[in-house]
Amino acid sequence: MKITRAGSTPSVKAPDDWFTGNVRIDPLLRAEPPGRVVGAAVTFEPGARTAWHTHPAGQTLIVTSGRGRVQRAGGPIEEIFPGDVIWISADEPHWHGAAPGVAMTHIAIHEAIDGETVTWMELVSDAEYLAQA
Repeated sequence: MKITRAGSTPSVKAPDDWFTGNVRIDPLLRAEPPGRVVGAAVTFEPGARTAWHTHPAGQTLIVTSGRGRVQRAGGPIEEIFPGDVIWISADEPHWHGAAPGVAMTHIAIHEAIDGETVTWMELVSDAEYLAQA
């Protein structure tokens, strides 16, 4: 058994190459082999969002506060709220972040396949982000 105490892992600013706006990542877990799960609490300031990306084994998002948005390629923008659980299929291009004017925090959980957890693509444009939800 391993206990990781709250606050023992420093917060990090999300990289500008993969995120638009102010985003903070608080690492929560990284399984010891043979486990593959990785998880973090991610806080997006109003209007902040990820770039388009995929996960080789899919991703689960659990919204803990605020109001957010998520979109899969070819689909509509969906509003997300505290308590919502979002499953994104393996290799499905998508983005997620805060709603305009409202911050949002979610827990993101995904698995590493051959050491890889995410493939980043292009940033979400303002026009894409501001499209009708």
